Amino acid sequence: MKVLVTGAAGFIGNHTAKYLLERGDEVVGMDNLNEYYDPTLKRARLSRLQNYSNWRFRKLDLCDRSGMQELFKTEKFDRVVHLAAQAGVRYSLENPMAYVESNLVGHTNLLEGCRHGGVEHLVYASTSSVYGANTRMPFSVHQNVDHPLSFYAATKKANELMCHTYAALYQLPTTGLRFFTVYGPWGRPDMALFKFTKAILEGQPIDVFNYGNHKRDFTYVDDIVEGVVRCLDRTAEPNPDWDSDAPDPGTSFAPYRLYNIGNQGPVELMRYIEILEQKLGKTAEKNLLPLQPGDVPDTWADVEALATDVGYRPSTPVEEGVSRFVDWYLSYYRNEHRG
Repeated sequence: MKVLVTGAAGFIGNHTAKYLLERGDEVVGMDNLNEYYDPTLKRARLSRLQNYSNWRFRKLDLCDRSGMQELFKTEKFDRVVHLAAQAGVRYSLENPMAYVESNLVGHTNLLEGCRHGGVEHLVYASTSSVYGANTRMPFSVHQNVDHPLSFYAATKKANELMCHTYAALYQLPTTGLRFFTVYGPWGRPDMALFKFTKAILEGQPIDVFNYGNHKRDFTYVDDIVEGVVRCLDRTAEPNPDWDSDAPDPGTSFAPYRLYNIGNQGPVELMRYIEILEQKLGKTAEKNLLPLQPGDVPDTWADVEALATDVGYRPSTPVEEGVSRFVDWYLSYYRNEHRG
């Protein structure tokens, strides 16, 4: 297949592009290489892909409407994996317009490209953050998610709604994937594991929000990628049993699906830190702080829909995943943390 991967210099996008390249797909990667976090890390991720003959990269912003039109017109993609977005719950409190531009305007440009480009299937990243004020655990795609607690989550919920509209109006098959706290090698510097590791190695205190009482369904990046590709290969279809009198939020009369991808086992934040401390051989000085605006206390993924439809459940234990991350981190930053 010829696949567009947006956000190819990003954490999940880079791993996904590599997976597709290694199995023989033709991959066009796209990213704007913005400075939300260190572009050097983004370029280092891209360098992992440069020796594949079936790889090409386009530096392009989702908000560049004419550029996006030209991309889809000239490339004629079979399928699209849309992983580019403005990420981060806390940053959405500081700079909401970045989320409007990337996650709303950019997402619309992408949908228009898929519609006019005859794309067979669009798979896109959503987030566990859409569950917002919901407290019934585990979170299921069959639950209503109309109470987001961050602007980031609201834009991701909007993406799901926009995709449903295009599935219904234009029969564009779309599959939305709600990722649960993704971590692993080549991760994002704004994520907890990355920040904790850096601080502990530098002898700095770590900020532990909600006084350490968070639980998160930490999901290893390879498990996320496996789920993404399996969903890409299984084009979204209408649910023949969908009932408009009792509408199921996770499916539709249109070719539209939603799936959670999570590890199905919430881990207490303090346990996560303990695993990291054991791996590093150092104890963290913890700065206990209250729950941050926009954060939810706990997450827990129900992946039954994913297991039923594509036959997959994430399974990497957090101990193994954290160990692999630390090995990568120490290798990548070896000159900064000698001894």
